[in-house]
Amino acid sequence: MNALDLARPYTSAFVSRFLLLLQYRSAAVAGFVTQCWWGGIKVMVLAAFYGASTSAAAAAPLTLQQAITYIWIGQAALALLPWLGDPDVALAVRTGAVSYDRLRPLNLYALWYARAVGWIVARMLPRAVLMFLFAGIAMPLLGFSAWSWHSPASVPAATLFLISLTLGVLLSSSMIMLINIAVAATLNDRGVNAIAAPLVIVFSGNMLPLLLFPDWMRTAMFVQPLAGVLDIPLRIYFGALTGADALIGISLQIFWIAALVAFGHFAMTRTLRTLEVQGG
Repeated sequence: MNALDLARPYTSAFVSRFLLLLQYRSAAVAGFVTQCWWGGIKVMVLAAFYGASTSAAAAAPLTLQQAITYIWIGQAALALLPWLGDPDVALAVRTGAVSYDRLRPLNLYALWYARAVGWIVARMLPRAVLMFLFAGIAMPLLGFSAWSWHSPASVPAATLFLISLTLGVLLSSSMIMLINIAVAATLNDRGVNAIAAPLVIVFSGNMLPLLLFPDWMRTAMFVQPLAGVLDIPLRIYFGALTGADALIGISLQIFWIAALVAFGHFAMTRTLRTLEVQGG
């Protein structure tokens, strides 16, 4: 059996989950409208922050234009953030259907991981397209260019951004897997999701770009794993990370993916040994 045959069940799991979730167009539109609302609020807060002190704005590591684009891209990629476990896994744990996954002659971690990637991409892609059409095209045409989504720093920056964003999807999926494993261990998803959400919002840069945190925090915020989900791709997009610095950022993403996947495999093996199946 060759590598393609071995990978076929997992690619099928990804494709089927992706195509299934793409059918929920009304959810994508509702999410887009909500993200536009919150994006507008965040933009106004940042504009007030930058407008409060000219000297502070001049010394900031991001210009107002870059910060606004950061917000719009962050809202477009909101579904990328690993603040919730996979709802299908949570349902399977509650109903006892997780026992069927355990009986499949497959690597259960890889199966759930492929589903998680499909879940993220299918929710993020349509909302990101709608957000770009609104904030990147419609707003400039309507005369709101100063408040719109601006283009990347350069063509190399755009290329590295796409690579880094892809790694961000894989990194986010590895974090969702840790939440899934915690849900399987505790038999409930509410507590785990409640703990994960505020941590992800702050440390990914969704609430505030990590470059705007105090100087003494920036190095620690840059090397922690959640920065690789959103903040590092966006720093590359703006040209804040170029050359060797961009490669360091991408290397950090790869390191955290490998570390979290390895730990996830270990944790899942331990969890499955003592898993209690309930429901029926």
